[in-house]
Amino acid sequence: MLHRLRSTLSLLPMACTIGLLAMNGISSHAALADQTAPELPGLFEQLREASDEDDARAIESRIWQHWMTAPDEPSELLMSQINLAMAAEELTLALALCDELVESTPDFAEGWNRRATLHYMMGDSDSSVADIRETLVREPRHFGAISGLGLIFMRHDNFDAALDAFEQVLVISPSSASARMNIDYIRNEAGTRI
Repeated sequence: MLHRLRSTLSLLPMACTIGLLAMNGISSHAALADQTAPELPGLFEQLREASDEDDARAIESRIWQHWMTAPDEPSELLMSQINLAMAAEELTLALALCDELVESTPDFAEGWNRRATLHYMMGDSDSSVADIRETLVREPRHFGAISGLGLIFMRHDNFDAALDAFEQVLVISPSSASARMNIDYIRNEAGTRI
């Protein structure tokens, strides 16, 4: 698995490798501990041991609650405004607010992840990958960011790299239905192109 991961990393832009390395226990001094809620280690342990998809989803939801909690009131307000703009499909406004959030609170992993999502929605894969990298430097266990990376690879028909990304999601959340669905798609539908 580690050999395959290293092979995949050689295909990735440098912008996204640090988080995948850190997530796999490969030394990276750049990794920061942004999401430090004392409940998170236990939640990730529960996630690895979840008996089924419903349990995993409930635990993932609790993890997302921690990740979405901004470190201060101005950041919390920006996150609320970003969420409202995204819900209204005002992506340009949401992106401008995300720019403000990552500039004002650069250690907040979810600000980077939210901006990565917006870049993906707006078709800017390079910027999305750069922000995913920043997310993973701060929160190497961010299964949402790693899934996003897999979707970007699928968008660009890089199915080997996508497969590795979704397999990494399963290391963190073995019951992840979406990761399994994407892996099945890659193996069954895209397998002839791998």
